[in-house]
Amino acid sequence: MYLLSPTTKSSSGAFAVENNYGEKVVYFFEEYDDALRYLGLLEAEDYPSMKIVKIEDNVALKACKLYDYSYVVIKPDDFVIPPKTNALHSKD
Repeated sequence: MYLLSPTTKSSSGAFAVENNYGEKVVYFFEEYDDALRYLGLLEAEDYPSMKIVKIEDNVALKACKLYDYSYVVIKPDDFVIPPKTNALHSKD
């Protein structure tokens, strides 16, 4: 799987969005090309600079469980659009 991570030194962790309940939701992409496409959408909306990071499935899911983060696995047929507001970066 792939996730997006901030490239700035002051930020680390995984890019996350806030859902309607105020929870952090981390997006994991099954395909690199889908992560790249989403990254392009974020750049078009002037989000901070990010990079694509490959992560093992079991490591990603264990980290979300450890930090009590919700997550979504974006499959090749899914279509996601960056939020206009409430974008977050996880701190862990």
